[in-house]
Amino acid sequence: MPDLADLFPGYASEWIDTGSGRIFARVGGSGPPLLLLHGFSETHVMWHRVAPQLADSFTLIIADLPGYGWSDMPESDAGHTPYTKRAMAQTMVEAMQQLGHVHFALAGHDRGGRVAYRLALDHPGRLSQLAVLDILPTYDYWARMDRLYALKIYHWTFLAQPFPLPETLIGGNPDFFLKQKMASQTKSKNLDAIDPRALQHYLAAFRDPSRVHAMCEDYRAGAYADFEIDKADRDAGNKITIPVLALWGDAGIAHAAATPLDTWNNWATKVAGAPVDSGHFLTEENPDATAKALKGFFLNANAAP
Repeated sequence: MPDLADLFPGYASEWIDTGSGRIFARVGGSGPPLLLLHGFSETHVMWHRVAPQLADSFTLIIADLPGYGWSDMPESDAGHTPYTKRAMAQTMVEAMQQLGHVHFALAGHDRGGRVAYRLALDHPGRLSQLAVLDILPTYDYWARMDRLYALKIYHWTFLAQPFPLPETLIGGNPDFFLKQKMASQTKSKNLDAIDPRALQHYLAAFRDPSRVHAMCEDYRAGAYADFEIDKADRDAGNKITIPVLALWGDAGIAHAAATPLDTWNNWATKVAGAPVDSGHFLTEENPDATAKALKGFFLNANAAP
């Protein structure tokens, strides 16, 4: 197998000690700290087309979530506790603090977006601004699940099945599963927008059974503990009070469930947002529009109304 390409030339590589093991991150740029978190089926590499457009204004910390990419895989338990978004958010707070950043901005796509909004709710003093890419809160996805939406995000229920069912089935042909799933979520329904060098990073993770297990644990946590944690905040009326930017693909996942801004206004007090001409993978399908929206938002502390 060839070496994986370095898609962040000139960036430092950091392995950061936390209570959940080491977190891997690429660090580069200059300016106030901006943490970038990836989503499922990808790794930190998904930001490689956006990072160059942000690095002149921000110090970028582009991290792999616990269990993903090159970060450690914490040992799970019956409640999937280390893979709850609450636990992952705590881990990212620890990692940022180890790097000297106690207050920072945050953007997250997909699973990283779920860690991001949970961090905003659990650690409100840590964040200046929050951007979420092509997600709605976990509670809303499950609560609004109907026939067509279940068909669109089948992987939510598949990956949350008890061990070892999804792990075994994915392990039979990991390349097929990853490529088929990613292609189905792009606007073009193919992988033309995904840099082949980045795809090799994603395939490497899916060829590792222990990584596949960690990803399944992430989704098992989402189906149970994450839903209940979200529900408790919703029932208590807790809201995110920092400025929030919601971006979504006009052919993406979040838009298929509901009107994203209407939903995020139920969870946050200062929300702005817009669709991007893309499917689910905004940073790779339309990096220029995504970077422009993120940069404008994070450079303006009063971006949200």
